[in-house]
Amino acid sequence: MPTTDYDPGSLPDLLPLYYKRLFPFSQYFRWLNYGGVTKNYFQNREFSFTLKDDIYVRYQSFSNQSEMEKEIQKMNPYKIDIGAVYSHRPNQHNTIKSGVFQALEKELVFDIDMTDYDDVRRCCSAADICSKCWTLMTIAIRILDRALREDFGFRHLMWVFSGRRGVHCWVCDEAARKLSAAGRSAVAEYLSLIRGGEDTVKKVQLSDPVHPFIKESLKVIEQRFEKYALVEQDILGSKESTDKVLALVPDEVRKELVAFFLIERNPVVRWKKLTAAVQVMATAKRGFYGDKEIMLQYCYPRLDVNVSKGVNHLLKSPFSVHPKTGRISVPIDLKAIDKFDPFDVPTISLICEELDRPKTAEEKGEATAIQTENNGEQRKVRDYKRTSLAKYVKLFDQFVEEMEQCRKGELLRKSDLQKDF
Repeated sequence: MPTTDYDPGSLPDLLPLYYKRLFPFSQYFRWLNYGGVTKNYFQNREFSFTLKDDIYVRYQSFSNQSEMEKEIQKMNPYKIDIGAVYSHRPNQHNTIKSGVFQALEKELVFDIDMTDYDDVRRCCSAADICSKCWTLMTIAIRILDRALREDFGFRHLMWVFSGRRGVHCWVCDEAARKLSAAGRSAVAEYLSLIRGGEDTVKKVQLSDPVHPFIKESLKVIEQRFEKYALVEQDILGSKESTDKVLALVPDEVRKELVAFFLIERNPVVRWKKLTAAVQVMATAKRGFYGDKEIMLQYCYPRLDVNVSKGVNHLLKSPFSVHPKTGRISVPIDLKAIDKFDPFDVPTISLICEELDRPKTAEEKGEATAIQTENNGEQRKVRDYKRTSLAKYVKLFDQFVEEMEQCRKGELLRKSDLQKDF
């Protein structure tokens, strides 16, 4: 049986095999080429490679899929980052007059990292994650995905596991790619609720009336709050964690709750008492949402807004390998988001090991048929289909296919409109 054990020291030996036989270059190129929307669109895209010993190589660019494949297979990067589409070829930026080389377009991206929740999660800290705190990522995806689709009208969103402790979102609609820095900032600020750094005790302040977006976000959190926050994180369990929660309510409510908590130890009952006490105060003081603010502070997505605001900001590429965990940065199936387990994501060592397994009779028959039908590119398809990476490549393929179909439909619609005039 293949093992999931991963040794970072084995990465230099595994990467050549991964890039030669498993990396989905065809779908990857189709994604970033966007049907060749404008001349040199793919050619003017920046790629950045992190090589062994943290050697960082920026402003890589390629003429076509074949050149990209050859260069990646030659350099075997430990990490691939994707940047903007520039006014000129990034690999020629040193020959361009200063101020002329400009970042023109890039997907609207979001980066959510578990370390930003360290002040509100009790199970893990720093780079560590577990199934309990991963609920925070599930909540973040549900809240942001709904808002980006329904509030902003975006359609082509790809959510990707970072490979270790977070998730990334790539909004690939043409309107999103063309957003200015100001437009990106506006979207990021709209989606940001958590304010203040480590020294800020109360990081969420709601005003009356509560914005419909926040109401929708609270629906997602309320469904999971008891199980996640009260049971699994036990935020009203120990004195230390209880004191952190009580610090978020007014003095008059806090005194009543401290007395009640001396008698009642059950965290769910404690929370019900807190919400009841807050509601009594809310009837006397309009615009008071103490319990809602606590829920948001403990569960609402924490965005690295700087990643979203800059057109030229780099973000880790899908299907890049995380050097420390060995896990592949894979797309997440939104239809099964609650079932996504970061620990089930295959490591590079696992999929390379799966590749070495003897082929079954069925696989041999399929391989012969595919090779006869179309020799060459299909060999790569067959290779990753034999590994745990297959379902993630299929998701990626479906995402790219859907974008291409929408683009064709839009071109057809424009063509029909022109005929009418």
